[in-house]
Amino acid sequence: MSSGARNVLVIAVLAILALIAAMAFGLIDIDGQGGSLPEVEVDAKGGSLPNVDVDTADIDVGTANTAIEVPEVDVDVGTKKEQVEVPTIDVKKAE
Repeated sequence: MSSGARNVLVIAVLAILALIAAMAFGLIDIDGQGGSLPEVEVDAKGGSLPNVDVDTADIDVGTANTAIEVPEVDVDVGTKKEQVEVPTIDVKKAE
């Protein structure tokens, strides 16, 4: 198998696993109603597309102040607590 084909296969597998994980954790909720295929005769009649309702998770990305230990920059190697701004992520499951 060539390197390019292997890369495409790995990306496809990772995409499928990411979709399965998102559905398992409730980040994506897909409700579908089956469509119908057209009846094929000499003159084919059109079918209908399925109705799909997709609810995705509401993700809020922000920052929050958190105290962490950072090294002091001097000859003495010690630490002190300092307030720094760190990123936060809030995920609400799809309804």
